[in-house]
Order: sequence, then C-alpha cells, then structure tokens
Amino acid sequence: MNKNITKEDIREAIAGIKHPAINHTLLDLGIIKDISIENDKTKIILAFPFPNIPIRDYLINSVREPIDKLGIEVDIKVTVMSEEELQRFLVLEQDAWKGNI
Repeated sequence: MNKNITKEDIREAIAGIKHPAINHTLLDLGIIKDISIENDKTKIILAFPFPNIPIRDYLINSVREPIDKLGIEVDIKVTVMSEEELQRFLVLEQDAWKGNI
C-alpha cells in the first residue's frame, strides 16, 4: 500500500470521471460528495440523486478503479443527495444530457 497518497492525489485520479449519460464529471455533478484519508484508507462518499439508481454499481466501480491503481485501499459509502444538491444536479443534467445508457 502506498502511504504517501494525499487527498489531492485521490481527487486528481477521479477528477476526469464522467457520468455516462450527462456530459459532466462526477465531481461537477456533486456525485462525489466527500474524499478523506484515514488510517491509510481512502473514504469516498457518493451522493446519488435518487435511491437505487440503475447505474449505481457502474458509478461506484468507475470511482474505485482509479483509486485502486494508486495502491490505496478504498471504502465507498453511498447516500442520497439533499434537496439543494438534487436541484443543482437536475439543472446540470438538463443542460448536458447526452443519454445513451
């Protein structure tokens, strides 16, 4: 395990991950809600717009893979967006919807 990984390294590793149906990154959309490192383990909180979204596992894996490549353990937790976060997400979704999922 690489013990010199920083929160910024994690952010850089996942910064370019785009939503498959919306032309924005998961960071832009607010899906990646929090990144922390505790006891040589990265903790990521993903906030989805709705519970049980059909691409849940796809999004989780798209975040997990680049972090795994850094050589640090990752723990991903899932929550649902707040009303304010959801409204922001929906505006971005409407402006950049590309579909095809």
